[in-house]
Amino acid sequence: MDLPPGRSRSTIITLSRQAGVSASTVARALKGDPRISIATRARITALAKDAGYTPNALARTLASGRSGLLGLVLGSRSNPIYAVLLEEIVTQAEARGLRALILHAGTGPIEDRTAEALLHYQVDGCLVTSADMSSRAAAICAANGVPVVMINRVPRLHASTVSCDNTEGGRQIAAHLLAGGHRRAAIIHTGGASSNGIDRDRGFSEVFTAAGGEIVMRFDGRSIYEGGYEAGLQIAAMPADTRPDCVFAVSDIIAMGVMDAVRQQGLRVPLDISVAGFDCIPDAARPVYDITSFDQRIVAMVTRGLDLLVQRIADPGGEDEAVLLHGTLVPRSSTRAVV
Repeated sequence: MDLPPGRSRSTIITLSRQAGVSASTVARALKGDPRISIATRARITALAKDAGYTPNALARTLASGRSGLLGLVLGSRSNPIYAVLLEEIVTQAEARGLRALILHAGTGPIEDRTAEALLHYQVDGCLVTSADMSSRAAAICAANGVPVVMINRVPRLHASTVSCDNTEGGRQIAAHLLAGGHRRAAIIHTGGASSNGIDRDRGFSEVFTAAGGEIVMRFDGRSIYEGGYEAGLQIAAMPADTRPDCVFAVSDIIAMGVMDAVRQQGLRVPLDISVAGFDCIPDAARPVYDITSFDQRIVAMVTRGLDLLVQRIADPGGEDEAVLLHGTLVPRSSTRAVV
């Protein structure tokens, strides 16, 4: 609420003076404490409303030791999956009376100063959707009782985790492409040490090659549209008899780049080449793409992640947990139907 010029913000103390009662009585009345008479509660509530009073979060933190803030570490905005995760985390956190504070966004590991910011802002816990923690950053969180839960990531140090079964997702996509008659695949991975990309690649390769298929090439898509587009141009430039007949991109944003590139070069999807992705982001479901993908069940992932974090906040000495959720293959028109 914007205050009129010259008007100071109302506090428990100023309300107690107006009401002629103690500050503790005001605090209890505003919480609906039945020990305070109904008439007094109504009078104090009316005074607070008229004064535009809002609780002081800092004072509440000092009194309870809890800020109600969750630190949030996000991946790069170039991948829409992080926007989906952000919206879902904020929505679910608010429903629990918690607020998310973005401390890091983008590529690269969680640096020591990010971990120190967790303490500076007195967050109760931290959700990490991307990036790895350095050993020092993990030690800072552990030493200060700041629990960490990684969503859609596999932790290495001091953290619980909730993730999709990425290996199984890769297997199901491979089986789907094999059933469509494909035998020559290109894989466009994320590069680096992303556990998600590695597991998706491994699951796909195991099933595809075991059935007699061949992985004819791999590209580093860098988890961005441009990486997929560059790979798509190279694939489209190949002679038809050596070109892969299908592409598995380990994220939808990469798959979208591939589709735009091969279509621009005159190839038809899926008649000339099938393209599959992973993540089931809303943009990939648009009619212009309609990409076969793997649904990670983001809502369930965030729910379970917040459950774990709230448990760890209440019991800092609890054991770290690893939760693996099953996803669902979503076939669409970017891949050939079963032959």
